[in-house]
Amino acid sequence: MKINEYLKQHEQKFIDELFAFLRIPSVSTNEAHNDDTRAAATFVADALTAVDATNVQIFETALHPVVYGDIIVDPAKPTVLVYGHYDVQPPDPLDLWHTGPFEPEIRNGNIYARGACDDKGQMYMHIKAIEAMRATGDIPVNIKFLFEGEEEMGSPNLETFVRTHKELLAADVVLISDTSMIANDIPSITAGLRGLSYIDVVVTGPNRDLHSGVYGGAVHNPIQVLADMISQLKDDKNRITIPGFYDDVVELHAEERMMLQRVPFDAAAYAKDLSVAALAPEEGYSAFEATRIRPSLDINGIWGGYTEAGAKTVLPSLASAKISMRLVPNQSSKKVTEQITTYLQSIAPPSVSVEVHYHHGGEPCVVPTNSLEYRAAAKAIKQTFGVEPIPDRCGGSIPIVALFQAQLGIDSILMGFGLDSDNIHSPNEKFGVWNYLKGIETIPWFYTYYGEMK
Repeated sequence: MKINEYLKQHEQKFIDELFAFLRIPSVSTNEAHNDDTRAAATFVADALTAVDATNVQIFETALHPVVYGDIIVDPAKPTVLVYGHYDVQPPDPLDLWHTGPFEPEIRNGNIYARGACDDKGQMYMHIKAIEAMRATGDIPVNIKFLFEGEEEMGSPNLETFVRTHKELLAADVVLISDTSMIANDIPSITAGLRGLSYIDVVVTGPNRDLHSGVYGGAVHNPIQVLADMISQLKDDKNRITIPGFYDDVVELHAEERMMLQRVPFDAAAYAKDLSVAALAPEEGYSAFEATRIRPSLDINGIWGGYTEAGAKTVLPSLASAKISMRLVPNQSSKKVTEQITTYLQSIAPPSVSVEVHYHHGGEPCVVPTNSLEYRAAAKAIKQTFGVEPIPDRCGGSIPIVALFQAQLGIDSILMGFGLDSDNIHSPNEKFGVWNYLKGIETIPWFYTYYGEMK
């Protein structure tokens, strides 16, 4: 029996199992869901055991556990380390979901639920691929599984785990499905990721909230001060104004920019899909390039004062904002965090104090496209999609890719099966049923071709 035949016979079973996984609200950033996050770890460990993975263990960390398992067929054969994460983003705002975020439902061929694409659906493909391989043939390489529960909060404990378990995790390559393709008929492999620096900023003025009639006009309002400071972070060309921010940015050669143009991109359709009248990339770069090869800075949230229904004439004591910066080679998240901290404090008026708290981050990386691993992934995708995949760069961040390079000395293959339109981190997150099953069908071919090439 071939794998695609096995998939057809067990399609509903694979969907039902994923639904059970998606019903667990494993929001790692909310301590109210700590028990749910642990339940998701147990679900993953049980799923690995069910496909006859050996050495399945739940390792404790300072917060959420790491799940490990392996299939060692022959120590002389190459070893693939499969990485994924079972934690999910908070589902807010809840009122924008058409169905409950943890009540999975299929509509128009898509599975709707928080974590459907990022990353429960994509990591679960790897477990089901093992089931299909065991039922239809041999497993041609050694496989180790590393699934964590803190990716959505910056993987604060993963580096310690990897550093202290290097022998356990020793492998030839890391295989990750936590990225997207260009389109179902235009498959791609992610060959680069931006890094990240995420900070909280707190601007404090008076020692208490004040009556805006009694004090307004005499005391600086922290909300207005923060808004003024934020407005100084970019110029009218949409370039970031932080001193030294671009010093380490690697500019792509003209030939490299030409290669990226192989990726189909319709700016008008992109804007229409987002219901925006115009796009606003950095001057000199297309919107496509701005999301892949250029750094960015975004305000992720801002608040202060009174925000409930009705009126309250208050001059607030403080105002806060969350700011994320996406980084490109060779920027350092630590250096950029220091740069923005210094800059924000330098432009603040003496009437307020400014505190900057580093939240989490990660380093940018580029994956070589001429390696055996990449060629095996490209061949696997051509086998099941019928066309050659295009190398693409991702605007998002997966900090553990740089971590694996630094701690284990191995590169990662980013073979994702989601789409940019899957609403990850947003209400109504989805993952195509076709994509889910196509991933399960494709992953075994990677193992086959990698085993042959290595």
